[in-house]
Amino acid sequence: MSSSVPLTSSLDDPARAEGLRRMKRLATGLFLLAAAVFLACVLIGEDAGAWVGYVRATAEASMVGALADWFAVTALFRHPLRIPIPHTAIIPRKKDQIGASLGTFVQENFLTRAVVEDKLATVDVPGRLGDFLAAPGRAERLSGDAAAALTGLTDLLRDDDVQEAVAGLVDRRLHETPAAPVLARVLELVVEGDRHQEVLSAALRFLGRFLEENRVVFRAQLGDASPAWVPDWVDDRVFDRVFAALQGFLHEVGDARDHELRRVYDARLRAYVHALRTDPDTAASVEAFKKQLLEHPAVRTWSSSLWTNAKASFLAAAADPDSELRARVTGLVRDGARLLRTDPRVRELVQRQSVRVAGYLVERFAGDVADVVGTTVARWDTEETSRRIELQVGRDLQFIRINGTVVGGLAGLVIYTVAQLLG
Repeated sequence: MSSSVPLTSSLDDPARAEGLRRMKRLATGLFLLAAAVFLACVLIGEDAGAWVGYVRATAEASMVGALADWFAVTALFRHPLRIPIPHTAIIPRKKDQIGASLGTFVQENFLTRAVVEDKLATVDVPGRLGDFLAAPGRAERLSGDAAAALTGLTDLLRDDDVQEAVAGLVDRRLHETPAAPVLARVLELVVEGDRHQEVLSAALRFLGRFLEENRVVFRAQLGDASPAWVPDWVDDRVFDRVFAALQGFLHEVGDARDHELRRVYDARLRAYVHALRTDPDTAASVEAFKKQLLEHPAVRTWSSSLWTNAKASFLAAAADPDSELRARVTGLVRDGARLLRTDPRVRELVQRQSVRVAGYLVERFAGDVADVVGTTVARWDTEETSRRIELQVGRDLQFIRINGTVVGGLAGLVIYTVAQLLG
């Protein structure tokens, strides 16, 4: 069983405590006044006149009313005169039941879907949320808070576990994804945009530059391969003519968009795309190449380093207020604030979903909230709880004592007067 815990000191209010003491003094003072009047009437005796009986009856009834209501009020918080009279000290005895009843009361009367929906129907949820997000500097602060929260989350994760999980996920996804359809789709996009011809042109230009930059090397190779009896000037002429013809052919293909070589290249590439989609042998060869590639140590090293590299990049961007990541988050917050304040469709969606979510949360967690109320009250210190409740409502309860004194006296006067008239 959990031990009692004190209530927070936030409920202490010196002004409220002084008001309670003042009201207690007033109520007690009225009782003492009635007692003094009653005693005076007893000492004076009825020989002083008929009025003494009326005053005495009024004072006597006032004392009875004051004592009865003092007992009733005191019995709520403690045993009157410290005597363990049954059915007194109600709050200390029934504290746990009061807490449970309070939790049930809150659950049944406040935490219901109907109550929450009625309340939210009168609240401009998207407008308030938009105003909150649009406050000066709010977007920047929220982007910084989000970055700090995500940074803290990454610190909680063990890099070895996450890295292994990411590498396994990437490896599994790559193995499970058929390579032939993907490659076919990529090549289709290239062909449809005529990008394959641009690739060919770039390759031809690169080959031309490569040949030109290595002209001396190729000439030396021809000299080494040529018979020793062939003069060098013959080798030079043969090489120059072959080299010029090759370069001319490359320029011709590169400049002519309708060259036969380009048409053959286009037809072969389209045929290969078709084979990727229809020929099992072609698809199997691509799949085998993919598997061989994925088994390469360099690829495995790359997949294992994905988490480390991504985490390092993310942490660097999150820590930099001027990073693209922080800027994008800030922009998203501002855009969200603008939409929440101006876009009718977004506003209607947020309002409707907020009602739905609130209703779900209330139905799902109302019992838990009620249980929190009950268990929290049960853990409070009994005497402290009684004292705090008395501090909160005791001043108003003293009016019961005052009213009991006044009403009791009036009732006694009426009863005595009726008795005199009937006698």
